[in-house]
Amino acid sequence: MILTISGVVLLGIIIFLFFRKDGLKFSHAAVCSLFGFYLAGTALAPSIHAGGESLAGLIGGIKF
Repeated sequence: MILTISGVVLLGIIIFLFFRKDGLKFSHAAVCSLFGFYLAGTALAPSIHAGGESLAGLIGGIKF
């Protein structure tokens, strides 16, 4: 749950930065949000979730 919330916050910050710096229009951000919302209800959602967890585990395992 914490990974999901932090992922949402991170993506929200990225969208905000794109909106402010790169000229992302509000309509583009709304379409991206709706796409993600509807994609979460498809059969691909568990695979995407598992891929995200795997990527987070990979990044978390990197030692400097």
